[in-house]
Order: sequence, then C-alpha cells, then structure tokens
Amino acid sequence: MNPLILIRGGGDLASGVALRLHRVGFPVVILELDKPLAVRRTVCFSEAVYEGEQTVEGVTARLVSADQLQVTLEAGEIPVLIDPQANILRNQFLTSPHSTFVVDARLLKTEPEPLPLEVPLHIGLGPGFTAGENCHAVIETRRSHTLGRVHWQGAAQPDSRAPDGDPRRVLRAPASGFVEPFKDIGDPCREGERIAKVGDAAIVSPFNGVLRGLIHPRVEVTEGMKIGDVDARSDPELCRLVSDKSLAVAGGVLEAVFAKLHEDRLKA
Repeated sequence: MNPLILIRGGGDLASGVALRLHRVGFPVVILELDKPLAVRRTVCFSEAVYEGEQTVEGVTARLVSADQLQVTLEAGEIPVLIDPQANILRNQFLTSPHSTFVVDARLLKTEPEPLPLEVPLHIGLGPGFTAGENCHAVIETRRSHTLGRVHWQGAAQPDSRAPDGDPRRVLRAPASGFVEPFKDIGDPCREGERIAKVGDAAIVSPFNGVLRGLIHPRVEVTEGMKIGDVDARSDPELCRLVSDKSLAVAGGVLEAVFAKLHEDRLKA
C-alpha cells in the first residue's frame, strides 16, 4: 500500500509536487497556514483555504477538517488542512509513523524546526535543508543544471536572494497593509499601469505582459514583501499551468519517494 504523503505548504512548487504524486496514485494531504502567502494563486492548492476548494489542471483540493480527511481522499481529491505545525503527525488515527512521508515545500529558506515525530522519509525543498541532518533528502530548487536533483547527503544550493529571470517581474509591497487589486491574475498589463495598491501607494506593471500572480487581499503584507509577478510572455493560458520549475522539482520528489519504496522492498 502506498504511504500517505503530507506536503507542508500549498504554494506553486508544493502544488506541482502534489499534482504529480496524486496523478501516480499516492494519497496526498496538504498542510497550510490559516492565511497562505502564495502569489500564483490560480495554480496553488493553498487557495482552497480561502475559497473552500481549488482545482489545478483537473485535480481538486478541498479545505477540510481532520475528520473529513479520509472521505476526501476516497473521493479522489486532495485534502487541505490548516495545520502549519504538522500536528496531524501526532494523530495515530489519521497517520502512522511507519507509513507517512513528509515533503516540506514551504520554502522558508531557513533551517526548519524538527517534526513532531520521526517519519520514514522526510524530503526538504531547497535552502535550509541538509540531508542527513534535518531531513533524509533535499531537492534542488534553484534554476541550473541541478534543478530537481535529489541530494541524499549535503544541502541544496544556497539562496541566491534574486528572482529567476528579469528581476523587475517581481512585485513588492510599497508599504505595509492590505493589497487592493485592480486586476485579476491573467489580465493584460501595460507598462506603468496600476495593478493594485497598498494604502495610498500604487503598484504598477514594470513592462507589458500579463499579471501572473498576486497575493490574496486578506493577507496583511509588510513593506518589501513579494506580493505579485508579471509575465512578459503575455500568454494568459500560462497562468493556469504549473510551472516547468515546479514540475522539475516534483520529479525530484517522485524519484526520492520511489527510491525509498524500492529500498524498503529490498529489505523486506
């Protein structure tokens, strides 16, 4: 029987991981904050926290309570629980320390706190994780020839502190407060056009393109925080597809999961 896989976080990369694991038959549960910080919300299962459900590329995730978890899995959907501390691992009726894998896809880029319980496979995405120390395997998340590779020893590349591609594409909060959007994700944007505002401070498009992502209006942001993304390719259809980077990272997670299962079969 396939292990239950808990994914901490439901953002862009986490959703690509969840999508691929779900499609090959693994039961997947997403653990999120009560106010997720995802920007590419049209392709993030974390949006289920705000909307009750979210469908990405034909797969539906649903916000549930712990007692609804099993029926949601049996319905072929991905349960989303508000459980940032992964306390579900302490619930022996819902998880087993012998058959539950954990993927930490929160992208905190700092060393994580220990899990509440030991699990057979703990996979970390990107900086902050060191295989053999605070997890079993690390998946590379930085764009390069090592993107998506599995490290069973050592760490991923350090945080470059720079976005992929044109750095102008990343929208940051000009002030602290709440984002008031003027456009929806997928809408066209002209250079200098207002996309949103925080208080009286406007957020304008850095170039012609489409709005690829924008943080949920219910999130209280701080000055300088990443809140959006503009795509110069001007193709709104791309706003509804998980990214190539997300799929590459998900491929690394799949490799690590199947490697662990193969190892266990050899030992049996």
